[in-house]
Amino acid sequence: MVEIVQDGIALHQLDLERTEVQTIEIEYNGHVNTVQIDENGIRVLRADCPDQTCVSMGYLKENGLPIVCLPNHLVIQYGSENSEVDAVAR
Repeated sequence: MVEIVQDGIALHQLDLERTEVQTIEIEYNGHVNTVQIDENGIRVLRADCPDQTCVSMGYLKENGLPIVCLPNHLVIQYGSENSEVDAVAR
């Protein structure tokens, strides 16, 4: 399971093996991150944040770091179906 979290709230929980190819736009204070899900996994395709770190991180890796967009308070991370999001602990 992959979680898309913003300000400590899980916006989406996705099973990448069962999720169809799609893009999801996530807005924060007038700024947008476009998250892409395809046969390669999940990544931030576009972001209107100034540093583009989240875009340059590429696809989420199973044993790697989460994808983070600090300006837009967005985190894409592996979780579990029953995990609770704790913004302080993660």
